[in-house]
Formats: sequence, structure tokens, C-alpha cells
Amino acid sequence: MGFILFNSLGIKNGLFPENNIDSTYLDTRDLPEYTGSPYVTINDNEPEFDAEDYGTQPFESYSSLDDLGRCGTVYANIGIELMPTEERESISQVHPTGWQSVTYDGIDGEYLYNRCHLIGFQLTGENANDRNLITGTRYMNVEGMLPFENQVADYIRSTGNHVLYRATPFFEGNDLVAKGVQIEAGSVEDQGRGISFNVYVFNVQPGIEIDYATGKSRQYSNNEGASGSVENNSLEAFFERRWALALP
Repeated sequence: MGFILFNSLGIKNGLFPENNIDSTYLDTRDLPEYTGSPYVTINDNEPEFDAEDYGTQPFESYSSLDDLGRCGTVYANIGIELMPTEERESISQVHPTGWQSVTYDGIDGEYLYNRCHLIGFQLTGENANDRNLITGTRYMNVEGMLPFENQVADYIRSTGNHVLYRATPFFEGNDLVAKGVQIEAGSVEDQGRGISFNVYVFNVQPGIEIDYATGKSRQYSNNEGASGSVENNSLEAFFERRWALALP
């Protein structure tokens, strides 16, 4: 069993670097377990964009949904030009794969799941775009993804520069809920000196067991809990194979 990246990207506001849209099958044996941190770094925290991607022409690219309705890779060159100028509207009409409306005591806001933007609304103004919304835990959304989105947004507002930003959800087999999301970002005009990161964010909620095939969940009893260990070498090996093995 492996993870599949779906990269049939629709292009908006510019030319998309075609060398980044190959579909890829990934071996999951080396995928790390969550051990208490909302994310781990990949490739020494260096993004894996090609040199020719670093331009100042803004664009947004969103994968087409696959046969199960799941999101794929999203990619953008973000500048002030793309950032929203209006307040965000409701996204309650969007039901990403695996969506369940369930609450637990002890979770901020009580709801286990959020409709998580792969590229945050504050960066591109994309709101109820079903190709940009996945079922994600409150923990992943707030503790894992939001700090990186805020970092990018603050940098763009303060400098007027552009940032390449790519987010890739990882689904195992026919699972409807992603196990996690890889987020890469690199600032353009200063060649990554202002913004540069490559992280894998875990789609988990401490104290809650998630059935990623369906989105159903249950609370761990007192003597249960998610466990596992992250081997750095295994993690690096997993992502080094990211674009190496193409689907037949």
C-alpha cells in the first residue's frame, strides 16, 4: 500500500512549471509516526522548487479532484496581488472527502475537523474552492499549518516580495482523509533568505483515534494513545523518493 499524489493541476494567473506535475506513487513504509510535534522538517527544511520556478509572475494552480473527490497538490506564486481584500465568507457548503461533524471535549472549539485550506485564505483569497479544502483536524489546522501561513503572509505584507508556496496532501490507498500535508515555501526576490521551509504536518488530534478511510473517530481511553517513533533517516528517504517513482 502506498500514498498517491494527484497532480492534475488547473492553471490560474500565469504559467505553471510543467516539470512539477507528474503523478507519483510513494512507498509508505518510511512515513513517520506522530510523536508529539505537529510537524517535522524535510530535506533539512529546504523547499524542492526548481530554480526556474523563482519568478515574480503570480499564479495559482489547483489539482483537479480525483475519482474519489480528493484534493491534490496546490501551487502558487503569492504576492500582494493575490492576497484578499475582502472578508472571508462561509465555506459550510463545501464537504471535503471524509468530512464528519463531530465534537469532543478538550478540543479548541470542540469540533474535531476543520475545512482546511491547503493554501490559506489569507494568502490567495481562495475561500470555498473545493480543490483547496481538505478534512483536517483542528490541531493540524491551528498548530500545524497556520503558523507557516502567518509567517508567509507577514513576510509578503512587510516586503512586497513574492513567495512560492506548494502544499501536497498525502492519502493512503482509497482513504478519504489525508494522513498529512507537505508544505514548501521559498521567497523569490531574496532567493529564500526571507522565507524558506519544507515541512510535513500531521493530520492528527491528540487523544483522538481517526479512521482515515472514512473520517470516523473515537476518543482514546486513559490507557491508550497514538505512539510511534520518527526516524530522521527514514523520513528523508521517504521524501527523497517523492518524484522518483512515476505511476505506470
